[in-house]
Parts: sequence; structure tokens; C-alpha cells
Amino acid sequence: MSDAVKLAFDGTIAIISYDRPEKHNAADDAMDAMFFGILAELHQRPGLRAVIWRGEGKSFSSGRDTAQLGVRSEDISDFEFIERGHRGAQLLLTLPAPTLVALKGWVIGGSLERALLCDMRIAGESVKLRLPEIAHGVVPDSGGTARLFQMAGHGLAADLALTGRVMGAEEALRHGVVSRVVPDEKLDETVLEIARDIASAPELTVKMFLRTLRRLANPLVQHSLAEESVAQSLVFASEDYREFKAARAEGRAPRYRGR
Repeated sequence: MSDAVKLAFDGTIAIISYDRPEKHNAADDAMDAMFFGILAELHQRPGLRAVIWRGEGKSFSSGRDTAQLGVRSEDISDFEFIERGHRGAQLLLTLPAPTLVALKGWVIGGSLERALLCDMRIAGESVKLRLPEIAHGVVPDSGGTARLFQMAGHGLAADLALTGRVMGAEEALRHGVVSRVVPDEKLDETVLEIARDIASAPELTVKMFLRTLRRLANPLVQHSLAEESVAQSLVFASEDYREFKAARAEGRAPRYRGR
């Protein structure tokens, strides 16, 4: 798993790649730790002008590895586990250069939410976006619904989260969730070209624009992250969540009590 997240550079542009294509880049705790470590490293790198986040293979990322759903690699509380992920989200939100994410194939759950925290999303034609958390008995908890709310309003955020349906490239473009759609075979080339254009602009001008944009956009996301930590911890400890898991394991209809 040591090579599942890679960091490379094109001049002043950092390129983060998920490299677990046989699993559609499904992320586990080890990948998260590597990803967050790279983000922390980039915060300390002088002269950084843009950051690209991409995935090898057919998909950007199918979300959390299903083998690790509900599993902790350490003996920590639910709240501590969620907050650790949120510290990583804060690193992504506050990178000192514009962040561009190249989306293709499956982009699911927490991986979609984190992609929504980036400054620009470019989609390949194959992209399939989905927030299936509620179908797994939990709530989206990585700040993505706040970003969806900002981009496309209450209705779309509710639709995607409550139904778990798939949204394709053209619909995502109509709602402003992605800013461009290109053929999959042109995706990496297009994103690198955009990053190079940004890197060629006056550095201070870019930083000042990014500061202004993020001061508008990030407070709502950061407030949402704080709310989601509490909400998800409550869900994990609830009778309804225990009943959800028991009913699924026993192959019967659940009997929820709203507590």
C-alpha cells in the first residue's frame, strides 16, 4: 500500500495521484494518512503555484474501501476518527495554491466530498458522481454537502444525499459542480494545461484572488464540518444505526425508532 498515493512535480505544480486502479482507487486509512501527509508537506513547500489531484485507471476514487466500512485501524472514538479526517479536509481547503481535481469514472462518497473542497473540478465524460452515505446508515461528513449547497442550492444537495443517485458529467456541468467536461483521454492533459496557465500568472495576484475567494467560500464549509462531527458521532452511537446493521445482517426489514 506504500505506493497507493504518489506525489510528483511539473516545475512548480504538484501532482497527487491515487494509484490503486484495481480497486477504482478506493481509499482506506493508510491511503488517507499518505494523502494528508502529502498535503501537510505541500503546505511547507515554497514557490508552489498549483496542485493537481488525479487518479490512475478508470476512476478517480470509488470512495472508502468497502472492506473498511465501520472498521477502525486504531482504538479511537468515532468523534476522534471523524475529527482526524476533518483536519485533513482543512489541509485541503487551505493549500497555499489553487487546487485542481481531475474526475473520471466513479467519484463516490468521501472522495467526492473532498473533491468538492478543491478550487476547480474538471470532469472526463465518464464521470459518475454519487453520495451513498445515507444508504449505508450514516451521513455525509466531509464538508461536501456545504459545497454542493453553495454551488447548486438546497435542492440538489438534498437530492443527491437523500437518494444516493448517480449524477453524470453533463448534469454536473449544468449545476456548476464541475467547470469543464472533456474526453477522458484528454483529461490529464487538459488539467495540466490549466495548471500551467495558472502557474504562469503573477504569483501575488493569484494568491490575493485565492484569498478573496476562499474567505467567501470556506467559512460555511468549516462550520458544516463542525456540525458533521457531532451528527456522525450521534448516528454511530444511535439505536437506529445498530438496528440498521442488525437488519442488514439478518436479511429483514429494519424497525427504526428515531433514536
